[in-house]
Amino acid sequence: MKIQPVASNERVEAIDMMRGFALLGILIINMLTFHSPLSYVNPYTYYTRPYDAEIYGFIDIFIQASFYPLFSMLFGYGLAMQFLKAEEKTQLFIPLAARRLLVLLGIGILHAFLLWYGDILITYAVIGFLLIGMLNLPSRLLAWLAVLIYAVPHALLLALMFIAVSANPNFYTGIQAVQSSIDAYANGTFVDIFGQRLSDWVYSNNPFNFIIQIATILPFMMAGAAAAKWRLIERAKQYRKVWIFLAVVPLLAGLLLKATPQLFDKNYAFVYLQDIFGGPLVAVGYAAMIALLAQNAALRKLLRPFGQVGRMSLTIYIMQSLIATLIFYSYGFGLYGQVDLLTGTLIALGIFAIQLLFAEAWLSKFNQGPLEKLWRRLTYRKSFENNSNSKP
Repeated sequence: MKIQPVASNERVEAIDMMRGFALLGILIINMLTFHSPLSYVNPYTYYTRPYDAEIYGFIDIFIQASFYPLFSMLFGYGLAMQFLKAEEKTQLFIPLAARRLLVLLGIGILHAFLLWYGDILITYAVIGFLLIGMLNLPSRLLAWLAVLIYAVPHALLLALMFIAVSANPNFYTGIQAVQSSIDAYANGTFVDIFGQRLSDWVYSNNPFNFIIQIATILPFMMAGAAAAKWRLIERAKQYRKVWIFLAVVPLLAGLLLKATPQLFDKNYAFVYLQDIFGGPLVAVGYAAMIALLAQNAALRKLLRPFGQVGRMSLTIYIMQSLIATLIFYSYGFGLYGQVDLLTGTLIALGIFAIQLLFAEAWLSKFNQGPLEKLWRRLTYRKSFENNSNSKP
């Protein structure tokens, strides 16, 4: 027997809502790299236009490093759901999962080198291969290993950073890289942009950074997989007290940690503390809030548009990069380096509003997004009936 794709009536609506909400936060924070050379500057001093400091402070505390952990956990949750489904039906899982991840890797490579260097799909695909080898582990062991793999290296790095910051508290600012980015993205040819995009990708994905990514994202996926084995989201009513706790304690603790650069000192050690330890706690708090809100029929109706976006998350994610690069790169409107944080954030909100309408319209006629359909076909190696993706 072959594993069949998840039918629409088998979807867990709260998961789609969380995924859609995560895509909003991801777009807002990614917008900073769409319109400015964020990788090479000190964000606390680079943005100096009116309201920039206030807007960046809000993004820094409530958005930065709090949405990719949520999305990573949901990725692990979804992969584990497929594993459990295969196990229940005594079907092979690893060949399917490997094909699915290979297709995702291919999409990620095209995205990273033809659209935007900040792609996360390559990382998800590579780390996903590590995760599928761990899905046989008991949920409790998965959760504790996730904590161990995450906490130990990051705690050591944080300690080293606080030692180092006493000698040199300044952020690195690559003046030449900043100018190169502006020249290429705002005014360069497609070849110039490709070269800069490749350079930026290599800078962000050097071997050391990739090891850090594994020690960061793999534990998130493992935690999501453990939660899937416990069916925490599907049984949200049963675990209501657990979700209430997660919606209050981690969220408050995470926001406090994320405010440390604003409260104490804006150096890279406090930023690391903020992002690595504060960000995931806030992500858990956001997920818990959505899990609880989704239990109420009226609130669930309000959250439904996020669920529609979440149902076609791959299409929406790639679409965000396509629209943003057309706005900011020279082959579009060429506005790279010319907008302030307020304008950039409003553009992000405008794009997402359009995507909410797009997702609703598309899913009123089809059961999945266009890239999801492609991903599904390449994964299952078969052509579906002509009307399989059409609404009756």
